[in-house]
Amino acid sequence: MKDDFVYVDEVVPGIRWDAKYATWDNFTGKPVDGYLVNRIVGTKALCAALEKARDKAESLGFGLLLWDGYRPQRAVNRFMSWAEEPEDGRKKSRHYPNIDRPQMFEKGYVATKSGHSRGSTVDLTIYHLATGELAPMGGDHDLMDVVSHHGAEGVTPEEAKNRLHLRAIMEDCGFNSYEYEWWHYNLKDEPYPDTYFDFPIE
Repeated sequence: MKDDFVYVDEVVPGIRWDAKYATWDNFTGKPVDGYLVNRIVGTKALCAALEKARDKAESLGFGLLLWDGYRPQRAVNRFMSWAEEPEDGRKKSRHYPNIDRPQMFEKGYVATKSGHSRGSTVDLTIYHLATGELAPMGGDHDLMDVVSHHGAEGVTPEEAKNRLHLRAIMEDCGFNSYEYEWWHYNLKDEPYPDTYFDFPIE
């Protein structure tokens, strides 16, 4: 692993994770290139900010669940090649019901150069500490649809409130939100703003 990168679970105790791209439970339908183990990796600066976010969330009765952190460039390259493959329909209804695969890039849901590859971006949600249940958000991780946008219509008041809780937690702890994805946050003062890494997660 590159210097200044760490496994988030070793540095920020109490955070749950499920690295979706290391599993079969993602929009491509299989583990993605570069994700060899189900772990979340990020910069030390990312972890310091996540510690603050964890504490802020706990004060509101929530925990954090991470779906992705550092993303090797080879994984992004795999997304691009996958988008050119024939549609098989297996993941369309869940992840991109109203667009075709290539439109993921055109509409800003997937980037050819991702902030994740710089090591200080996370995809995450919140869960209730009392029960362990995920807070309803009005759509799952990587639902590439307008309902995933901040301020989207079609979500319940509770779901909208939970999105605002997550946004307040993250923005108060040094992150920027992303207009099109309620789960995506980028560290404002990221240490490698112009570097896209490609070492595998292993």
